[in-house]
Amino acid sequence: MDSPDSPRRRIVEAAVELLEKGGPDAVSTRAVAAAAGMQPLAIYRLFGDKDGLLEAVAEHGYAQFLDRKRAQLDPAPQDPVEELRRGWDMVFEFGVSRPELFAVMNRATGRGSDVAHRAALEILHGRVRGLTAGGWLRVDEELAAQIIQATGQGAVTTWHSTPADRRNPALLTVLRESMVAAATRAEPAVPAAESG
Repeated sequence: MDSPDSPRRRIVEAAVELLEKGGPDAVSTRAVAAAAGMQPLAIYRLFGDKDGLLEAVAEHGYAQFLDRKRAQLDPAPQDPVEELRRGWDMVFEFGVSRPELFAVMNRATGRGSDVAHRAALEILHGRVRGLTAGGWLRVDEELAAQIIQATGQGAVTTWHSTPADRRNPALLTVLRESMVAAATRAEPAVPAAESG
C-alpha cells in the first residue's frame, strides 16, 4: 500500500474523486494531475496512460471493497444463511453508493485488479463452504458462488439502469431471497405472495 502522501496514491485518490463526481469522462490525465497538484507527465511516468490509471483506480476500489468485506466477515457465524444475506447486501450497498467506481472495478482486466477480484471471490467461496458445512447448500459450491455473484452484480446493474422514479426497493429483497432460495435450503425471508 502506498503511503498517504505518495504521488501515486495522491493521483489515484484524485482520479477516484473525479470519477465519482463526474463519471469516466471527468477522469482526463490533465484533470487528475491538476486535482492531485502534479504535472500530467507524472501520470504517464507512474501509470503509462489513462488505462493504466483506471486499472490503479480499480485496484484502489477493490482494496476498499475488501476492507469492508473483511471487516464484516464473521469467521464462525451462528447463522451462515444470514451471513450470506449480509454479505450480499454489502455488495449491493457498495455498488449503489459508488456506481462509477463499481463499474470501473467490474471492467478492470489488469493483474492487480485480477488478484483483488480473486481475493473477493475467495471470501465468497469461504461463505459458500460455511453453507456446505452446515448442510445448507442445495446446489454445488461453484454454482452457488455464481448465483450469489450474478444476483449481486445484476441487482446493482439493474438498479442503476432503472430511472430513479421507477426503482422499487422491493426488487432488492426479492432478488436476494431468490438467490437464497436457489442456492440454499433456507426459506426465503419474504413470503412468495409479496414477490409477485
